[in-house]
Amino acid sequence: MNQPAPHEPQATAAAPPVLYGHPFSSYTQKVLIALYENATPFEFRVLGPDAPQHAAAWLAKWPLRQFPLLVDGARDVVETSIIIEYLQLKHPGPIRLIPSDPVEALDVRFMDRFFDLHVMNAMQLAVNGALTGDAVKRRDGMALAVEKLDRAYAWLEGRLAGRTWAAGEHFTLADCAAAPSLFYADWTHPIAEQYPALRAYRARLLARPSFARAVDEARYFRPHFPLGAPDRD
Repeated sequence: MNQPAPHEPQATAAAPPVLYGHPFSSYTQKVLIALYENATPFEFRVLGPDAPQHAAAWLAKWPLRQFPLLVDGARDVVETSIIIEYLQLKHPGPIRLIPSDPVEALDVRFMDRFFDLHVMNAMQLAVNGALTGDAVKRRDGMALAVEKLDRAYAWLEGRLAGRTWAAGEHFTLADCAAAPSLFYADWTHPIAEQYPALRAYRARLLARPSFARAVDEARYFRPHFPLGAPDRD
């Protein structure tokens, strides 16, 4: 085999992308699922009091104070759905999370938006109310969350009938959004037995190795769930 001449620079592998976030964060878990699905190499920089340097670097790049943030070389990528689409473009793997067919992709993106906006954000209303420490705000936040989640659960029960995953038979971006959404939503306002398709779908998500790994990595933080974490899952 020919060896490069001494003056010829040898190619070096690009550094893996860096993810700033927290393992107990629902939106961080959404991106972790995508990374784990394709065994994508990355560096996880956890944001917390034990690593103030990570927070400083994160805020310097994204002062809007939302995570996760993906840093890939000179590019900073925010918003979970965009991060996952970016990973498919720049770090593709065997699991295609956004279909190549544009119409099928629209269905996936719609379900992704549904879980983020109508499940994850609804659940967050109760969490935010509890975090205030104010009993009235806690009660009102929970009441609004329950109202919104009940509507979402009822719609999802019909939508998921006959489907294995959120958009059909293939695991996609929509399921990356659904897994942490339904995980924490069911802790906040349990999915009633009248929604067997939705309950079964949540169980399938928990059994998926990528999400099971994300859940296990966050177990240490369960005592910090402001509504009180149930003794299950």
